[in-house]
Amino acid sequence: MKIVFTGGGSAGHVLPALPVMRALRGQGVEIAYIGGAEGADESYLAGEDLAYFGIASGKLRRYFSWRNFADVFAVLRAVWQSYWLLRRLRPDAIFSKGGFVSFPVVLAGWLRRIPVIAHESDFSPGLANRLAMPFLHTLCTSFPSKRPRRLRGALIHSGSPIRPELLQGSARRGRSLVDAAAGRPLVLVAGGSLGAATLNAVVRAAAPRLVEHCCLVHVCGPGKAAALDLGDYHQFEFVREGWGDLLAAADVAVSRAGANALFELLTLGKPNILVPLPRSASRGDQIENAGYASQCGYSLVIDEGELDAERLVGAVRGMLAEGVDWRRRLAGFAAPPALNILVDSIKRAAA
Repeated sequence: MKIVFTGGGSAGHVLPALPVMRALRGQGVEIAYIGGAEGADESYLAGEDLAYFGIASGKLRRYFSWRNFADVFAVLRAVWQSYWLLRRLRPDAIFSKGGFVSFPVVLAGWLRRIPVIAHESDFSPGLANRLAMPFLHTLCTSFPSKRPRRLRGALIHSGSPIRPELLQGSARRGRSLVDAAAGRPLVLVAGGSLGAATLNAVVRAAAPRLVEHCCLVHVCGPGKAAALDLGDYHQFEFVREGWGDLLAAADVAVSRAGANALFELLTLGKPNILVPLPRSASRGDQIENAGYASQCGYSLVIDEGELDAERLVGAVRGMLAEGVDWRRRLAGFAAPPALNILVDSIKRAAA
C-alpha cells in the first residue's frame, strides 16, 4: 500500500501528520509527501523515511489582494504538477492536513479518482479544507463538529494525533533543562512556531514580577529573542528537543489558541491561559477554539486587546493558586484514540 500525505504553510499543517505517517510505515505502508517547494515544509520532516516532492502553489487568501489574480494561475499550475506526480506515484489514498499547499493535491487526487482523507484541527474548517469538501472521501475532525454543508463523504470525530514524545515527556528532565529549583512552579509561555510579537512584549514586561513566583520559560519564536537579564527567566527561540519534557514540567502554560497546541494542552491536562489571535490577524479560528475550551472550563481566556503585564501576572498567580481545581476539570477531557482512528480511516479508504 502507498499513501501520499500533503499539507503545508506552517508547522501546524505538517507536524500532526508525523505520528500517522510513522504508524503506517510501521505496518509496511510506503509514504510520500507533497508539500511546498520553498523548503519550510520539508524542514519539518527532516530525518523521516519518506520521499518529499515540492510544488509551487499560490497562496489562498481570505482577503482582497491583486496577487490573488496571479495566484489563480499558480494554483492551476500546482494542480497540473500534482496530477502528474500522482500519476507517477500511484498512491492508494491521499491524506491531507490542510494549508494552501494541500488543495491542488486534493483536487488532482479527485481528478485521478484517488480517495482523499482530510483532517481539520479547528472548530470551523480553514479555507483549503472548505474548498476541498466536495472532493473528500472522509473528513476527520479534532473536536465534535456539525456536518459541513458541502461535504459529500463521511464525517468522523477522530481527535488530533499527539506526537509520542509529548505523551512520554518527563517533568524531571524538563525542570533540569532550566535548572528549576525543587518545589518552584514552572510557567511555560509559547506563541506558536513563529512566535507572537504582542505576547512576547507583554511577557517581557511582566517577567520581573513573574519570576518572583515561578521559573519562567519563554519560547519567543525564531529571530525574536531579546536581552533580558533575570535570574529565573529562560528564553528560547525554538525548542526541537525536549519540548515534551518542558510541557510535562509546566504547572501553567500560556499559549495562543491554535487547535494543535490547545489539543495537546487538554490531552496532557495542563492548566492553561489562552490568548487567541484577534480577528484582525486571523479568520477567528483561535477565538472559536478558545471559546470551546473556556465554556468547558478547561482554559482561562484573555483577549489580546485586554492583555497587559498586570493582567498576565494576576492570571498566572491565580492559576497557580487554583491548580488543583483546574487539573480536576481538565481530567474530564476525553481525547479519542486519534491515531488508531486516522490509520483505520486511511486504510479503509485505500482498500
